[in-house]
Amino acid sequence: MASPTIAANAYANLARMVESAGKGGATESGGPSFSALLKDAIGSVADAGRKSDAQAMSMASGKANVMDVVTAVAETDVAVSTLVSVRDRVIQSYEDIMRMPI
Repeated sequence: MASPTIAANAYANLARMVESAGKGGATESGGPSFSALLKDAIGSVADAGRKSDAQAMSMASGKANVMDVVTAVAETDVAVSTLVSVRDRVIQSYEDIMRMPI
């Protein structure tokens, strides 16, 4: 189960992504573009996975602490769960729009 610290880190990462997307991927209205937010979110999940894999390999070679590995795996789990939730919500929204009468 995710700890409050992991959840706080996930929210902080999301806030940083929104802030950086607002600076680099701004649209005409001044807000961040959806594609920039999505790209940053997917990159963040991929980075968390790479970090988790690196920690696991370090532990296998005897160079890492078990707690560091567990933390990295938990952060990756939270990131993937968040991404899946967003994906599900986007699909649900698309289906709602497609059901709207013209």
